[in-house]
Formats: sequence, C-alpha cells, structure tokens
Amino acid sequence: MPDFTLKIRRYLPESGEAAFWQEYTVDLEGHRSVLEAILTARAEQDGSIGIRCSCRAAICGSCGVRINGKPGLACNTHLEHVAGDGSEPITVEPMGNMPVLKDLIVDMDAVHWKKIQRVTPWLLPEGDPPAREYIVPHEAMVDVTQSMACIQCGACVSDCLSMEVDPLFIGPAALAKAYRFVGDPRDGARHERLEDLSEDPHGIYDCTHCFNCIDACPKGVAPMSQIMRLRRIAGSDEEINDRNNGHRHETAFVKNIRKNGLLHEADLLPDSYGGKFHPRAVPELVESLPVITTALLRRKVTPTKALLHPHRKEFKGLRRIFDEIEDKDQRLELNLYVTGVEDEPLEQAAAEEERGPHE
Repeated sequence: MPDFTLKIRRYLPESGEAAFWQEYTVDLEGHRSVLEAILTARAEQDGSIGIRCSCRAAICGSCGVRINGKPGLACNTHLEHVAGDGSEPITVEPMGNMPVLKDLIVDMDAVHWKKIQRVTPWLLPEGDPPAREYIVPHEAMVDVTQSMACIQCGACVSDCLSMEVDPLFIGPAALAKAYRFVGDPRDGARHERLEDLSEDPHGIYDCTHCFNCIDACPKGVAPMSQIMRLRRIAGSDEEINDRNNGHRHETAFVKNIRKNGLLHEADLLPDSYGGKFHPRAVPELVESLPVITTALLRRKVTPTKALLHPHRKEFKGLRRIFDEIEDKDQRLELNLYVTGVEDEPLEQAAAEEERGPHE
C-alpha cells in the first residue's frame, strides 16, 4: 500500500502556544478517505489529534475541514484525489471564519449555529392549524428541496469571502436556510422575513457573488443561488426598497447593462441612488471624489470613456434579449438540483421530467 503524508495544523489551547504544523505518514489505499488517514494517525501515532466525526458517510457534516486549502468533508475526500504526485504532503487544517477550539475542531456554536438561529429556522404558519396535515403543492416542495439538502457542515461559511471582511454577515448557510422557509407556501411570514433580511446591513445584499460557497458545498445546495432568489423575491415580488439601497443598486445594474452592453461604472453609482442630481446621490458622489480623482491621475479612466462609453454601439442586439426575457408572463426559476444538470442532454432531461419521479 502507498504511503500518504498528512500535514495537520495543530492547536493545543492548554499549552498556551501558537498553532503549528505537524506531519504524519500513514499506510493506506488511495481510495480510503482523508478522515480514515487522520483517525489512523491518531490511533497509531498521536492520540492527542482532535477532529469531529460521526457518520463517515457524508451525511452528518461533522468532519468539515480544509484540505489543501479548500473546504470539504474529510470522510468524503479520497486520499488519491488530493495527494497529487505525492511530492507534497496533504495539508489538513480547521475551517475558516470560525474560532478554533483544538486542532481541527472549530466552534460551530459561536458562528454557524448562531447565524442559523438568526433567520428563525422554523415555520411560522398563519391562522389556525388545519384539521389534518398541511397540503403542499409538489412544485413548491421541489423549489425548496435544494436548500433542504444542507447538512450544516459549515463548508460554505468557511470559504465565504464576505464573512472574512464582515464577520457580522449572516452568511451563506443561514441565508440558504432562510430561503427554505421563504419558499414554503405554509409559512405566513414571508414578507416579514424578507424585509428583515433586506433591511439588515449584514443581510442578503452583503453577498458579493464570489461563488465560493457554491464550489465548497458538498451537497449541491448552491447557497449563493438561494441568496439571489431571496433578493429577487424581496425586490421584484414584495417590492421592498431596503435602506441599504441593495434593490435599487441591482435594478440600476440591470438597466446599465441593457443600455450599454458593458457596465458603464460612471453611471452605476448615481443611478443606484436615483440619478446624478437626486438628493440621495449627491452625498455618495461627493464621497467618491477622491477615488475618481485617483483613477484619473493614474489613467485608469479617462473623461472621454467615462462620459461617452465607446462600447455602447457594439451591443445594440442585447436589448432584444432583455425584451424577450422581460416579456415572459412568469419568471423561470430553474432548480438544477432536481430537474437535471447543466451538461445533461435536453432530450434526456425532458424525458425524465415527463416520466415523473416514481417511474
């Protein structure tokens, strides 16, 4: 059997010393998991290694760690897939954006679970309970199935860039959980939930579209997609104009692309606040003057490009695409988690959808 070297980031709080790296070599087959390698090292070499684990089947979410710098489940990661050519050790460290308690164990209560509680993670039905069960349309449950697949491993939280900059950001896992209830027709507090998450400066508009949570999630929940759904429902359906200017900024962004083809940044800021001469826009424009002056001095932008936007003529046909989408009677929300995958042939996906889930 081949040898695999693990380079584990150790932290022993009782020692009072800083975190350090320690290497362990284990003799296992390549198809065995990183978790098995860690447990082997703990059983045979160093019983003080700390790691959470339970099911060993990628169901409980306990063994979330960073492997070679990327978050994932140790039990669901094969050694041969992360060992490369074997010249470098496999690095294993605790997840990010959460305090480390010991070695690979982080304080989920302090960050992850606290943020889950923030979004009121239970149904708030309206009116008296029905005589029997609540009847939910199949389409409605399909819509929330993706967010229901979350196993609360914290991988998305670990890799969230917004949380690195703003630790108060509610975070991808909690907001994906919020969509699970916003999208449930049994919930009677949809508007209140969305208004709360929109008005919070650390809420749905604090996400920066970095896609890290989508790449990190081992269950395909795509938290960023759920956050974008929350935004669309809050702004377009519930017509919530938040104090953070998030919805107005998104509307201005879409109008900017429709008009210019490529983003014309000189217009984006004032348009997000109602136009260059709108009372809300003036303070923002004044505050941005130092940045604009620096950009002009460094020739990153010129007055001609800022005022005329020479790319506009190249994208005249783009408006037709906008018109075609906006003329549809109903917004299409495609849930790839249930209806198929992007690379699946259209004929196969259509046939499976026509057969139904029980055939």
